[in-house]
Amino acid sequence: MRYIMIAAQTGWRLSACARRPRRRGRSLTVAFSGMLLAACWLLPHVAEAMPQAPALVCETYPDAAVCAGQVPACTLCHTNPPARNAFGDSVAAQLAVGTPRPLDPATFSAELPLALMLVEGSDADSDGFSNLDEILNGSLPADPASKPSDLDVPDCVSGDDVLAADAVAADAAAAAAWDYNVCEPDPQYTYRKLVRQFCGYSPSFDDVTALAALSDPWPRIHEALDSCLRSDYWRGEDGVLWQLANRKITPTASLKAGADAGSIPLGDYEDDYNLFVYTQTDHRDARELLTAQYMVARTGSEPTIYEAYTRGPLEDVQLRGFAGSQLVVPERRAGMLTTRWFLVTNTMFSAMPRTTAAQAYRAYLGMDIAKLEGLLPVNDEPVDYDLKGVTKAECAVCHSTLDPLTYPFTRYEGLGAGLAVASYQPGRMDRFVSELTPDIAATPEAGVVLGQQVEDLLAWAEVAANSDEFARATALDYWRLLFGEGPRPDEADVFESLWRSLRAEHEYSIDRMLHDLIETEAYSVP
Repeated sequence: MRYIMIAAQTGWRLSACARRPRRRGRSLTVAFSGMLLAACWLLPHVAEAMPQAPALVCETYPDAAVCAGQVPACTLCHTNPPARNAFGDSVAAQLAVGTPRPLDPATFSAELPLALMLVEGSDADSDGFSNLDEILNGSLPADPASKPSDLDVPDCVSGDDVLAADAVAADAAAAAAWDYNVCEPDPQYTYRKLVRQFCGYSPSFDDVTALAALSDPWPRIHEALDSCLRSDYWRGEDGVLWQLANRKITPTASLKAGADAGSIPLGDYEDDYNLFVYTQTDHRDARELLTAQYMVARTGSEPTIYEAYTRGPLEDVQLRGFAGSQLVVPERRAGMLTTRWFLVTNTMFSAMPRTTAAQAYRAYLGMDIAKLEGLLPVNDEPVDYDLKGVTKAECAVCHSTLDPLTYPFTRYEGLGAGLAVASYQPGRMDRFVSELTPDIAATPEAGVVLGQQVEDLLAWAEVAANSDEFARATALDYWRLLFGEGPRPDEADVFESLWRSLRAEHEYSIDRMLHDLIETEAYSVP
C-alpha cells in the first residue's frame, strides 16, 4: 500500500487490487540496526563474553527477519553493557532462577531460550504489545515509541474501493497508460521508477506508452537499466555512486590534494572515488574494493571512463607530485583499506590505529563496534600493548574484538613519519617505544577478523572480501539507496537471496545484482 494514496492523488488508475501494507512498525532490519554478533548478554555484574547468545535468539525465533543473514546484538537487551534495558531486565529475571551469578556459558546457553519464551506474553515497554509481537513484527520490545502496526488489511482489496473510500476520482481515459497493477510486478511502474533512480530523469509519455504496447516489456526495461548504468548520472563525478561512497570515504575539502586542493593537502580522495566506482561497474568483481593492488584514473567524460593502472610510489610522485601520490607499494595494497586518503585521515598519528580498523569494519562489513555491532571476542585479548587500559572489563567488551582487528593495520603509516607518510613500514611500531609504552614494539602484525586468524592486512582484506558480511553489506548499500531504508520483515527472504546471489551466480557483479533487484516484488510492485 506504499503508493495507493500517491496514485489516487495524481489521477493514476489502480488495477483491481491493492497490496496489503507491508510495514508493521519499524522493520526488523532497521529496528535492530547493527544487532550483529553480540558479545555480552544479560549478565548482572560484569560484561563477560557470551557470543553464542545471538544464535540462540535466532534458534528460538527462526522466522524473525533479523535472523536472515544476520543475528541480534547486545542492544536488544542492553542500553550500555552491562546495563540492561526493560526487556533485558525481564529476561534476566527469568534466566536460570536461583543459579549463582555470573553464569557460565553452558548454563547461559541452556537457559536463555526458556527465559525468552517465559517473557513472550509480557509487555516490557508497556506500549500495549507483547514482547513476542514486537520481536516478530519488527519493533523494539524495550522502546515504547517503537510498536508494531495494528492495521490488518486483506492481502488484496479493490483499488476502486480504496479510491472511493478516500473520495478520489480518477480519469480512466487519461490514465490508461498509467494503469498500475499493485498485486504483481508492474512493468510501467518499474520502468518509470528505474529511469528516475538510475538515469536521473522521468521518461516521456511516449516512452511509457510504447513500453505498454510491447507484448513482453521486460527486455526493454533491462536495456534501459543497462543504459542508465553507463550514464554519468550513475557513475560520473558526483554521480549516484560517488554519493554512495561518501560515507566510506568521508571527504574533507580542507585536506584534499590534487585538483581543488585544500589548505592542508594530505591526500587526494578522488583516487578513492575512482577505485570505488571502477569496482562497482561493468560487471567487475566488487571484492576488489578491498583486494585491488591497482589504482584507477578517470580518462574521459560523457560518459566517464575509468581505467586501472599500477605504478610504484616513486613513479607516482614523479607524475603527480608528492602531495597527491599513492605511497603504499603495490604488493602491499589492499584496495580502499590502504589508499593514502584512508590512512592519513583515519590512522593519522596513532600508534595503534583502532579508528582505522573500526572504519574498515563499519564501511565495508556493515558493523559499527561503537554501536556494539559485530563483536566477536578473541581468546586472551585484548593485550594492552600501548597501555591504554583496554583490559578493563568495561573496555574489554569491545577491545577483545577491535584490537585483533587492528593489529594488521599497525604497519601502515598515517602521518608523523616524514616522507614515510601513508606507506607500509614493517618496523613502524619500533618508533613508538618510550617509557610510557615500553612494550608497544611487541604488537603483532597478525590479527583476527570475523573469527579467522590472518597474518597481515592482505589476508585480512581477503577474508573480509569473501565473507557473508561483505556481500550482505554491499547489497544493503544498494537496497537502502533505492528504497531509502533497509529490508522490511516480509522482504527479508528476498534480500537474503539477493546478497547470496551476489556471491554465487552474479560473481560479485553489481550490475547483475541490480538487474536481479529490479524484478523483485519489493522493487517492481507499486
